Amino acid sequence: MAAYEIEIILNRQLADCLSIPVFITDRKGNLIYYNEPAEEVLGRRYEDTGEMPADEWASIFHPSDEAGNILNPEELPLVKTLKYCYPYHRSFWIQSLNGKKEKISVTSYPILGRSSKFLGAVAIFWQSKDE
Repeated sequence: MAAYEIEIILNRQLADCLSIPVFITDRKGNLIYYNEPAEEVLGRRYEDTGEMPADEWASIFHPSDEAGNILNPEELPLVKTLKYCYPYHRSFWIQSLNGKKEKISVTSYPILGRSSKFLGAVAIFWQSKDE
């Protein structure tokens, strides 16, 4: 892992201990880490994808709404958090990198450092179960 602020490092350590999928970006929106549970949903190990720019991760999973309409990156919770530095939540469909369609619920929040400096964002997500 490159040299990141302590708050980013602590979020990554927390993600490693959680049994739910976690996706972490830097302040520019570049993917800097996702944990093992996220690998199962996303369809590829982090070691195989590595860091990724925002425009790539925001479209590579083909996010879509209930009707199958492709979502613009600006409609994704994590992109909104990166833009507005505020938590967001939404459920939508993705296509994993191994071709499997998954409905996921995503909650994102900003990572703030000392003096409320914006450092990046985290998305936690899980497979949605239709009731």
